[in-house]
Amino acid sequence: MAQRKTRVFVSFDFDNDARLKTFIVGQAKLPDSPFEIENWSLNEPAPDRTWQQKARARIARSDVVLVMVGPRTHRAKGVLAEVAIANALSKPVRQIIGYRNASPTPVRGAGRLYRWSWPTVKKLLTLR
Repeated sequence: MAQRKTRVFVSFDFDNDARLKTFIVGQAKLPDSPFEIENWSLNEPAPDRTWQQKARARIARSDVVLVMVGPRTHRAKGVLAEVAIANALSKPVRQIIGYRNASPTPVRGAGRLYRWSWPTVKKLLTLR
């Protein structure tokens, strides 16, 4: 019986780094991908109660929250809220640098910051 793929919620700075979501969704479609992208950040400029409830429900259905880190991600209110929700739900949070040769500030509360490579992504997003 095939092992179930890890369900991943992707958190990213919607205003500045939407293409990062496209990149990770593409990797999820690779034949040897151990994960699937089922959910991602909501396009809400200012998180309100409804937004927070929707994000909480999506994160609760996921196995891992993956933060795609760009230059301004550490200040993105939506990302910070999603990381806080993941931590409150005891969901593992992983963060990877979204751009080659970048040295962005890590998102507070999201754990260690990793460089993006296919072997690293596969390792971080494989169910244990």
